[in-house]
Amino acid sequence: MGAGPLAGFKIIEIVGLGAGPYCGMLLSDMGAEVIRVDRLSSDSNTDQPQDVLARGRRSIALNLKTPTGVNTLLKLVEKADALFEGFRPGVAERLGFGPDDCLVSNPKLVYGRLTGWGQQGPLAAVAGHDINYIALSGALHAIGRQGDKPVPPLNLVGDFGGGGLLLAFGMVCALLEAGRSGKGQVVDAAMIDGAASQMAPFFGLQAAGFFEEAPGASFLAGAAPFYDTYETADGRFIAIGSLEPQFYQQLLELIGLDTDHYLAAGYKGPFERIDNTMWPQLRQDLEVAIRQKTRDEWCELMEGTDACFSPVLSLSEAPRHVHHQARGTFIEIDGVMQNAPAPRFSRSQTDTPHAAHLVGADSESILLDWGFTAAEISELRRMDSIV
Repeated sequence: MGAGPLAGFKIIEIVGLGAGPYCGMLLSDMGAEVIRVDRLSSDSNTDQPQDVLARGRRSIALNLKTPTGVNTLLKLVEKADALFEGFRPGVAERLGFGPDDCLVSNPKLVYGRLTGWGQQGPLAAVAGHDINYIALSGALHAIGRQGDKPVPPLNLVGDFGGGGLLLAFGMVCALLEAGRSGKGQVVDAAMIDGAASQMAPFFGLQAAGFFEEAPGASFLAGAAPFYDTYETADGRFIAIGSLEPQFYQQLLELIGLDTDHYLAAGYKGPFERIDNTMWPQLRQDLEVAIRQKTRDEWCELMEGTDACFSPVLSLSEAPRHVHHQARGTFIEIDGVMQNAPAPRFSRSQTDTPHAAHLVGADSESILLDWGFTAAEISELRRMDSIV
């Protein structure tokens, strides 16, 4: 049994792409026993230790397109606390392991469903990706440079924040409720809902008349010169986030700009008007001043101050930063640098996850642990229903 606040929970992950495995990683990192139900395929013996999202779980390979494979899954469901899948609406039902099928096997089961558009609505059955979900939710429209087109922020807002993280949160909520009621239920986690949820503060700002909708026009989207990135003398970048007046004043002093002249151009609060008439000149002065030193020289001058300064680090640079080193933010597993489990707990310490297992490598051990007999496992192998 693993360590962490979710230790003791048994969860089945019907393997998908991206956001689903991210949810599985989060739950596994927190100590739940998550088993990955992989597909039988020709590349079942390919080792992928670089698959960070698949870490920490054992793998069983089932043929879910056969009655035997589905019946095996339903027998596993009897011992599970939760199951989640990421198919389009109706696919799991057609295969024979939809919510109704699984809840018959285990009435206390939490059944998680992860989709882009949700289980209902005119778009529910069509294909989509992160960029589509955040576009329709209103999130993408404001992200980008002023006067330019919207720019997708990787696939963080829809897939991972709005999808995988939302599903993990929903499943933990439903598991808590099932512990009280003794009844399972379905969790409908839609990426478009999650993306819209993350826009909550901006709906408030817009209602109060303090949010510019155009790409890059909001003070948090790069319009404000004191909340942006700047190129340094060596072609690298630093990030400035000096919002509060006292932090903004310290920024001006450290950069060497006229504090009295530019103080009125700072941010005073979420519902107070900003004097942005001086922003173009302030931005120009900041650009010129910041290009006079290298990124490391600015780090020596400004890191550790309240100017809200950070170097813009690449993915390969970030793990070497002294703050991450001190906190153990990143760990190396089988030669692959990756994020450590988060969040952290005062008592329920988590284990270091193991690297992704071979597809189907744990089929026999999982089946034995979950109540199958050796004879039943032999029969499944004879019928080519498991690896």
